[in-house]
Amino acid sequence: MRDILDLERYPIDRPDLLSPLVERCRADLAAHGMFNLDGLVRPAAIARVAAELAPRAQSDSYTHAREHNVYFRKDVEGLSADHPALKRFRTINHTLCADQLTGTIVQKIYEYAPLVELIARAIGVPQLYLMDDPLARINVMEYRPGEALNWHFDRSRYTTTLLIQAAEAGGEFEYCSDLRSESDPNYQGVARFLAGQGEPAQINPLEAGTLNVFAGRNTLHRVSTVAGRRSRLVAVFSYYDRAGVHFSDEERIGFYGRARPLAGAAT
Repeated sequence: MRDILDLERYPIDRPDLLSPLVERCRADLAAHGMFNLDGLVRPAAIARVAAELAPRAQSDSYTHAREHNVYFRKDVEGLSADHPALKRFRTINHTLCADQLTGTIVQKIYEYAPLVELIARAIGVPQLYLMDDPLARINVMEYRPGEALNWHFDRSRYTTTLLIQAAEAGGEFEYCSDLRSESDPNYQGVARFLAGQGEPAQINPLEAGTLNVFAGRNTLHRVSTVAGRRSRLVAVFSYYDRAGVHFSDEERIGFYGRARPLAGAAT
């Protein structure tokens, strides 16, 4: 992995040297709700990833377009359908699924045990497991010019992504930290923010090759509209604190337009 990851800067393969990095990641997570490993993937390696996957995303990806509110739910108990916290947005992206990424560099990074161990220690869980789902365990998302991932809360507590290619303009990761909590949905605060009346969103500037771990369940966030001629490409790595996690057929069809791996695909 040394030709792919900068293991001099991030000695994740050396347990005896790992503690300072773990402590830094924990501190960033506590202070900012996320941590970044800037340049974890070496420039030459991430350039190879982009060269390999950008054409595939153009030709073989599934286009996922949806109208949604920030909760990705049709109804929210206690809120009328016209409540401003339920303002609707449009999201569109193009997805390569795990069965289309077999043998790629992103698969090697996702499955690299020392990286999984680092993330587990940083977020404070005894162990993380690779997702079992043959489609969802790794995704590569393309956002083309004029497209965006709009405002939302995540379903999972943490999301792990690797930026493969930044957009020429736009495509920025924007967020508003701790807009709600486990005990307080703060619907009025969400409504004010969506109306442009709350604190301005923060921006996490990312460069290709950066791994980001983000606590997005209670932090509203989006990827702003991509502009220019270059798409934004990002890999999404799905880890869980229990083994055997997979989507239902209904969820796979909703996200990917199919429930099963492609014929002949290795998984």
